[in-house]
Amino acid sequence: MNQFQTLKSDLTQSRIIDIDSHAIDDGEIAVRIESYAFTANNVTYGVAGDTIGYWKFFPAEHDEKNEWGCIPMWGFAEITHSNNEGLNVGERLFGYFPAADSLILSPIKISDQSFSDGKEHRKELPPVYNNYVRLAGDQNYDSSMDAVRALLFPLHITAFCLCDSLAEESYLGASQVIIVSASSKTAIGLAQGLADADNSPKIVGLTSAGNAKFVESLGCYDEVISYDELKHVDYSRSSVMVDMAGNREILGTLHGELGDNMLKCLTVGMTHWDNETTAEDALGEAMLRDRTEFFFAPAHIQKRISDWGHEGYAEKTNIFMTNRALQSKDWMQVKEISGLENFTSTYEEMVDGKINPNEGIIVNLTNQKEK
Repeated sequence: MNQFQTLKSDLTQSRIIDIDSHAIDDGEIAVRIESYAFTANNVTYGVAGDTIGYWKFFPAEHDEKNEWGCIPMWGFAEITHSNNEGLNVGERLFGYFPAADSLILSPIKISDQSFSDGKEHRKELPPVYNNYVRLAGDQNYDSSMDAVRALLFPLHITAFCLCDSLAEESYLGASQVIIVSASSKTAIGLAQGLADADNSPKIVGLTSAGNAKFVESLGCYDEVISYDELKHVDYSRSSVMVDMAGNREILGTLHGELGDNMLKCLTVGMTHWDNETTAEDALGEAMLRDRTEFFFAPAHIQKRISDWGHEGYAEKTNIFMTNRALQSKDWMQVKEISGLENFTSTYEEMVDGKINPNEGIIVNLTNQKEK
């Protein structure tokens, strides 16, 4: 078994560990991980590994000093061994996996459509991440959409939650929504959702100069402004900000210029992991921290399941996700990487921010060579 690990204190450092396979206990299943998607969202998992608990899902093997972690990925797997009478060898699953070629799960709450992993170390973690879809029981399953599902499902569920949360609050009366890192896949889903909504404010996308043309071509932003042209932002408008990057220079500038016109700043991503804002520097001082909050999609998901029930939640999200998936055909190009060894260089490029925004990375483990 191979496991891709990241140094918690320095996300640029990684290693692949060859570990022994473990026997499965009664009630457990072993799965072979077929493929997983890798996006900037996974970098956020690494950045928030300790604060939110992402390192806890899949503890790193051979890590006596607790220095290494396994960044979770969304992908597909096949059951190879089963000591659980409710699940059969050969079944395929969709869900949350480590960047590894196998995993042992302890299924609970088993239905024809899904189950949860009941491993002790996962019991206190958000339920949405512990849920595994049984593809044979998914009436809408289409294997041709596997890549899009792995790439966009977790991102556009977040986008749905953001759209829903903002609409529920009537956008706080803002006349514009400013989306930072407008080329990110979550941002694109959010902007497309806002564009489809009735009575949504003006949608402003901020991005790098190199990505500006791509973002403009999407057609879902009312205005696109590059980071080196922030003077063109209309700071006289009441604004809600949604930040996907966590870049202190951009946030400090926007907060300082907007002042009282910044009604709220929702922080979603932290891809600029090495650019953390602190209260001790000038840009950190400019941030309006009492109006800034981290948006945690799993909490909103649980709220809406409570409000609408599972069926109502599924109906609303399916409509949103289907629309986003259809739109992705116009802008996203899937790039397949074969094996964990080849994934290493792609991982480094993502952490360094060098992946093109229109690329969707899928890591295929079915053809990798055994070590």
